[in-house]
Amino acid sequence: MQQFHHHGYVSTNPRVKPAAGVGLEERPADPPTELDVLIVGSGPAGMLMFSQLAEFGDVRTAMIERREGRLVLGHADGVQQRSVEMFQAFGFADEVIAEAYRITETSFWKPDPANPDHIYRAARTPDDPLGISEFPHLIINQARILDYLRERAGTYSPARLSPYYGWEFLDLEVVDGEEYPVHARLRRVGDGGEERLVRTKYLFGADGAHSRVRRAIGAQHLGKAQLHAWGVMDVLVNTDFPDIRNKAIIQSRHGSILHIPREGGYLARIYVDLGAQSAEDDHAVRQTPIDEIIRRANAILTPYSLDVREVAWWSVYEVGHRVTDRFDDVPTDEVGTRDPHVFIAGDACHTHSAKAGQGMNVSMQDAFNLGWKLGHVLTGRAPASLLATYTAERQQIAQDLIDFDSRWSSMMVKEEAEESIEDFYVRTAEFPAGFMTQYRPSILTWGDSDQEAARGIPLGKRFKSVEVGRRSDANPKQLGHLHEADGRWRLYVFADEAPAGAPDSALARWAMWMSENPVSPFRAYRRQGEDLDALIDAKVIYQQHHHDIDPNAVPELFKPVTGGLELVNLEKIFGITDDVDIFAEREIDRGGVVVAVRPDMYVAAIVPLSRPSEIADFFAGIYRRD
Repeated sequence: MQQFHHHGYVSTNPRVKPAAGVGLEERPADPPTELDVLIVGSGPAGMLMFSQLAEFGDVRTAMIERREGRLVLGHADGVQQRSVEMFQAFGFADEVIAEAYRITETSFWKPDPANPDHIYRAARTPDDPLGISEFPHLIINQARILDYLRERAGTYSPARLSPYYGWEFLDLEVVDGEEYPVHARLRRVGDGGEERLVRTKYLFGADGAHSRVRRAIGAQHLGKAQLHAWGVMDVLVNTDFPDIRNKAIIQSRHGSILHIPREGGYLARIYVDLGAQSAEDDHAVRQTPIDEIIRRANAILTPYSLDVREVAWWSVYEVGHRVTDRFDDVPTDEVGTRDPHVFIAGDACHTHSAKAGQGMNVSMQDAFNLGWKLGHVLTGRAPASLLATYTAERQQIAQDLIDFDSRWSSMMVKEEAEESIEDFYVRTAEFPAGFMTQYRPSILTWGDSDQEAARGIPLGKRFKSVEVGRRSDANPKQLGHLHEADGRWRLYVFADEAPAGAPDSALARWAMWMSENPVSPFRAYRRQGEDLDALIDAKVIYQQHHHDIDPNAVPELFKPVTGGLELVNLEKIFGITDDVDIFAEREIDRGGVVVAVRPDMYVAAIVPLSRPSEIADFFAGIYRRD
């Protein structure tokens, strides 16, 4: 249930937030010449950054895209579970789930021992064999994901942002010491090629594998080609292949196929092995016609066949694995001496095969990592030095992706290996689902945290949701699903064993300290006129059943007044349910623990209730008082 009415009665669409800041201004017809953030490229990384920054009404953001309008047919289609979890925070997971194809299992086909020229189904595995997430693994046209993010930015978010289509990025110069140090030269596509100089505080380059932004900052794309080519086609087919509507990995004497059903009931994406390539052939394989790709697909599928009725899209690509040496404009030997102003994300800084379904997903996670940081720096809450954590955190994640994809791509074309492809698929399921990311100790991932106090909530990994019972309305809720992509931190305060209202409980003492001590993050960073939870959304979870909690006895910190009418928010109080005890499920110390979760949903600190000052120390390392 969404909260609204706290500024007064609402009878219109409650998902539409009141316009604020730049959302109150008339949008100029062309990109403004002065900006806080310029986004180059409207792919997954760029559009997610656009949507995140639209939550910050006072941040002047513009996006440019060379195309004349929205993307019609995307080349990425796999939406991993971590991305669906993120879409929940952005408010459109349910719509994507309803529209998409859901992968529930994968079939593995190999040469039939009785007739090696034919294939047979050797194994089936569930898509999430380890129960990693309550969210599904989906297939949907990338263009639709961009539509949802653009709608969030333009309709529902305070800034009411719309892209500037038909503009391309040419080059940039960073002029140190200026308020708007990034001077970006743009050009209108067509109509005489009008040029425009835009001065911006920060620039975010999400302009693909051939990124001009990457070249402009002198970053190097390091890695190599795998010298193996694949044809890929989105097709409408008739076939006797029995797993046409299941994900399938097919290895035969004639090559390999990765088969992925698409949304809509009839469409399929088929990756067809075109074999090893010579480094001296000058990429001749890229000229392979679609008829040859279809012929090879039929050979691989023997004794089954494909009757291709329509080709919606097709291409040929050669596998390459590359990571950029840095993800911002600060050379490695200057890290720590100056703050970055230009950033790159997605294919601009890491490229790999498409077969692990990671490109769109990791690109969006890049943007989610940086977006809230830019918002907090530009609104004056955090110093610009916070932005250096972007390269520090995401470059290692990109390298981990390249290492995984290199192994996965090799296994796809090898029938014989030390480990079967189906066993590897199950053993490594957490990685492609998007849940292996674990940030190292830093100012944002507190190395002094008490991991033993919450063993089932790994520090540095995304907060994995568990069911709790909400006291106000007795509804069971997934705690992690209440996290919104609004730039706020979450504090999940797990109470000690004392019931609500116990006068000298650990929870009562912690809440009193947070309410009264001037260095408390609820006091130190709260601005005049702001709600108590404007920066940090604190929720309390009691060890008692939610029926047994007296809300009148709960500390006021967890019942903040909100909005212009100063209404009391009673939806931050939780207990255990009939079915699940979150304390047992996540091995949480019964003495009480505080878990700090970043705006991008990663666990940043774990501190016992008995040490409230350490939570203040943690936030003091990130934010500054006005």
